[in-house]
Amino acid sequence: MDRTYRPAVVILLAVLAWAATISAETLTPLELGDIRVGGEIGRRIDITINNNVLVIDVEKDFLEPFRTRGRDGGYIGLGKFIDSLVHLAAYSHNDKVLALKRRVVRETIATQEKDGYIGLFKPQSRMWKLWDIHEMGYLVLGLTADHRHFGETASLDAARELADYIIRRWSDDPARQTDGWVSTYVGTTGLEEAMLALHKQTGDPRYRDFCIEHRKLAAWDTPLIQGRWGNIEGHAYYHLCHCLAQLRLNEQQPDAALLNQSRRTLGFLLSGDGLLAPGLCSYHECWHSNQQGFYKLGETCATAYLIRWLDALIRTDGASLYGDIIERAIHNGLFAAQSPDGRRLRYYAPFEGKREYFDGDTYCCPCNFRRAIAELPGLIYYRKADGLAINLYSESSATLQLHEGVSLAIRQETDYPNSGEVTIHLKPSKPCHFPLSLRIPRWCPNARVTINGDEAGLSAPGGSFCTITRRWRAADTVKLHMPMPLRVIKGRKSQAGRVAVMRGPILFCLNPERQEGLDAQAMKLLRIDPTSLKLGDTDKTIRPDGLTCEASFWKPTDYNASGTAPLKLMLTEYADPGCEWTYFLIPNPQMDGLVDDELAGCPTPF
Repeated sequence: MDRTYRPAVVILLAVLAWAATISAETLTPLELGDIRVGGEIGRRIDITINNNVLVIDVEKDFLEPFRTRGRDGGYIGLGKFIDSLVHLAAYSHNDKVLALKRRVVRETIATQEKDGYIGLFKPQSRMWKLWDIHEMGYLVLGLTADHRHFGETASLDAARELADYIIRRWSDDPARQTDGWVSTYVGTTGLEEAMLALHKQTGDPRYRDFCIEHRKLAAWDTPLIQGRWGNIEGHAYYHLCHCLAQLRLNEQQPDAALLNQSRRTLGFLLSGDGLLAPGLCSYHECWHSNQQGFYKLGETCATAYLIRWLDALIRTDGASLYGDIIERAIHNGLFAAQSPDGRRLRYYAPFEGKREYFDGDTYCCPCNFRRAIAELPGLIYYRKADGLAINLYSESSATLQLHEGVSLAIRQETDYPNSGEVTIHLKPSKPCHFPLSLRIPRWCPNARVTINGDEAGLSAPGGSFCTITRRWRAADTVKLHMPMPLRVIKGRKSQAGRVAVMRGPILFCLNPERQEGLDAQAMKLLRIDPTSLKLGDTDKTIRPDGLTCEASFWKPTDYNASGTAPLKLMLTEYADPGCEWTYFLIPNPQMDGLVDDELAGCPTPF
């Protein structure tokens, strides 16, 4: 064979298929300590560690309330904080984080009473007052994670004693409901997830059986309820957390019925307008589908559990759709919940009107945000049978063991999400045959993949995994080119007749403070010229290489939107703390060039 044509032939033979689902095989995340992350994801992890976690007054805010144990109600989130410390320490190998993790765990265990209780409450208020079970459940989860990642037997012993306390108290009065204004399901959010994690670590069936027999996890089938009313059974965070627990139970005890609730929830998000353009869901903590974007929109707990639940789904059936939603939720909703310097966090991240930072470092949303950030490295790479799948694109590197004792070092070189150019360096310890799967996002109609600089390459459609199976050698290089034009997506329901601007996974918005001389209240009446869009200068106030988009607008007084739009304004990324407007009026909602949101109306993969 003429060697001139050999690379192209090898590629054509090597690429077996691309599909929305990798295969029926489950995916497994890599160990956090085997991954290093740069880019904006890595920067967010670093500033969360250095500017948030390590400057918190841990003694006053987290530990002292558990030493005094004098409350009749309330919530701190110590278990969630421990869980975030465990994952951040396992990933970063940071001595300060590791020391803080050890101290917080040690001091927490020191407060455990003889009956196993760890908590805030007076004896007469324990267990059934809000939010005692919620607090205890996450303490079980965080302590169990400490054993999982660091082998700490004292943490596992304390988790078991606390879990036994909960089981014993519940068994004494199995029909009792938690006191207060929410349902018992809402009041005990996270408990089943914790018990199943403990079962996985210990092998003790009592913790799994508690979820099935006492908490009726397998039978949970509450309809998806919209609005905040009654005992708020429509609480999005609790609902996603329960869907996640069912998926965790399915991992341990497979049952197709355990996927039903997740299937309905995914259908609501995609086809029922429950998912918003920034990758957010929930209004005032509860489900909604009217696409409004103001006030208490996008609770951070719901965003964190949306990402966590989608991670569990992609592990279950390998569908690329989950990664498409994950990356949008991370780069927009999750990062908008944190100040650019990392110190302050939000309870909500609306896309209409002013955003506010949460006053304090404790409570559910700040603690769930830290957990979500700490878990991001585990969402980038997944082991797939004897190969590897790449879900998120970010400057990063990882190592893993393949079959037959072969180790693989992999490195991504990219400025994503600034561009769709990704170079993947592969270094197996010896030549090895395995599949490499690359997620091609739905916003990219057609990607191009080349191997070792071959000019022929191949194309792969968006909304799929492109799987390349071949004999890989050290220094092999795969280049992924994903065209990333600006796109104008059409609004739905309350946003009908308006449009939003996106590029790749990034959503743009308008910050009134950056528009000199323009009345902030008049912005909702501006009409955008979609033909005027172009990338602007780099914006270093949000991240070192933040994107901007230049756009022209007609003023509200330009009734006919005739001629050239006179206002030249700059749109910034959704994570800009001052952003207030995301959807804009358009003179002709039927004009060419407008597109539907690629995630809206997608069929569920299972």
